[in-house]
Amino acid sequence: MTPQPFRLGYVPGVTPAKWARIWSQRHATPLELVPLDAADAERAVREREVSAALLRLPVDRELLSAIVLYEEAPVVVTPTDHVVAALDDREEATLDDLATETVLHPQDDVLDWPDGLPGTVAEHRPENTAAAIALVAAGIGVLVVPQSLARLYHRRDLTYRFLTDAPVAPVALSWLTDAKTDETEDMIGIVRGRTVNSSRGRPRAQPSESVRDTPPAGGTSRGRRSGAQGRGSRPHTGRSPRPGGRRPRRGKR
Repeated sequence: MTPQPFRLGYVPGVTPAKWARIWSQRHATPLELVPLDAADAERAVREREVSAALLRLPVDRELLSAIVLYEEAPVVVTPTDHVVAALDDREEATLDDLATETVLHPQDDVLDWPDGLPGTVAEHRPENTAAAIALVAAGIGVLVVPQSLARLYHRRDLTYRFLTDAPVAPVALSWLTDAKTDETEDMIGIVRGRTVNSSRGRPRAQPSESVRDTPPAGGTSRGRRSGAQGRGSRPHTGRSPRPGGRRPRRGKR
C-alpha cells in the first residue's frame, strides 16, 4: 500500500527542487509539492492542508515551529527608464533614494517595515505582488520586494536594484508544532544538510519513484514556476556573488 504523501508547501520565489530531489533519493514516502500564496501559507500549515511549508516569516510561534534557512536581500523594482535604474549594477540604492517616490504596498507584502515604508505610500493597496508589478510597469510607483520575487515576476520593461537599508526576508521551514511526525523530522534534516547516516536521521528507506507537483488552487499559473521546475536547483540565498567581491556601497545623497 502506497503511503500518504508528505505535502510540502512553498510560497512564490522559493525553490524546493534540491530538497525534493534529496527526499526522493531517501524515502519511500512520496513528496507532493504544493504552491501556496504568501498570504495563505501560514493558514495552510495551521489547518493541516500541508505537512510543512517553505514560507517567509513571521508566523505564529505559539502554534507553529520554524527554522530559518536563509535571508533574502531586498530590492526596489522600477521601470527601466527610472532614475534609480540609472545606477550601475554594482551600486545599491538606499531608502533615501525613494524619499520622493510613490511606493506600492501590496496586500501580500512579505517585508516587515517597523518604521513604515519609505517615500509616499500609494493609497491603493494592490491585491498581490503580481498586481503591484503591473502598476510599476504602468508608472504608478515603485515596489520593494525580496530579490526572488523581482526575478519571478520579471518583465523586460522593469529592472531592480538592491537596497542597502531595507528589511530582509527570512525564509523558513515551518510546521504545526503539535503535528510533528518522523517525516517532518526527515525534512528538517534534509533542509539542514544532514546526511542519510546522520545520528539525528532515521534509517534509510527505499526511495520513491517521483515527486508530485500540485497545481495552484483553481489551476491558474503565476508566471514562471518557482518550484521543482524553476531554474537552478540550489536554494536562493539573497544576492548572487559577482566578480570583484562585495558590491560597493554608495553614500546617502
